[in-house]
Amino acid sequence: MVLEQAATTAPIIVANAVKRSFGRGTGAVHVLKGVDLSIGQGKLIAFKGRSGSGKTTLINLLSALDRPSEGEIIFQGRKLSALGDKERDHIRRKEMGLIFQSFALIPLMSAYENIEFVLRVAGVPASERKAAAEAALEQVGLKGRMHHRPFELSGGEQQRTAIARAIAHRPKLLLADEPTAELDSRTGLQIMRVFRGLVESTGMTIIMTTHDPAIMEIVDHVYELEDGRIVVSTH
Repeated sequence: MVLEQAATTAPIIVANAVKRSFGRGTGAVHVLKGVDLSIGQGKLIAFKGRSGSGKTTLINLLSALDRPSEGEIIFQGRKLSALGDKERDHIRRKEMGLIFQSFALIPLMSAYENIEFVLRVAGVPASERKAAAEAALEQVGLKGRMHHRPFELSGGEQQRTAIARAIAHRPKLLLADEPTAELDSRTGLQIMRVFRGLVESTGMTIIMTTHDPAIMEIVDHVYELEDGRIVVSTH
């Protein structure tokens, strides 16, 4: 029993003394200046901070889209910077879900086809893709719009499609950069309920950036970044 409890409380992702700089010499911009972070499984986490505080850069590092200049990111016991590009890509496709500020939808594909395509890339069997795509769209309230292309959807509907695409394969870790920024307050709250439900029903860990004070009341933990460092951590 002790071993089982230890396994469930082990962190899913850790940042050890992470720094990220762009450029060299006197012209270098130091975006992250030493971030230490340990996030447990099955948590809904928010990063907050002013523009330029390092939130998006930290999300990019945690999602293995970028490598730290110094320090280490460890995802489920694996040092991401020690892995090759193919291994990092595989982890992103199979074990992570990503939601960007830009929707990044394929314009000639319907909402359903955008999600089905990502499931295919993630290696989900053909027999399971239809049900998984439809379930994800239903969770974000878009099953009735599944055959519409992005240009036929509102900005909020496009963002919800991007969220459905990111959760359809049930990743262990979902990373979202301002996932509710383009949504009205009611739809944003709906998405947060979806996130909370995923955490509670599947044990998924969700890390997001936000400026919305209402959302910060829903999450398990808030980390505030300022000038490239975590300055406040609150439950």
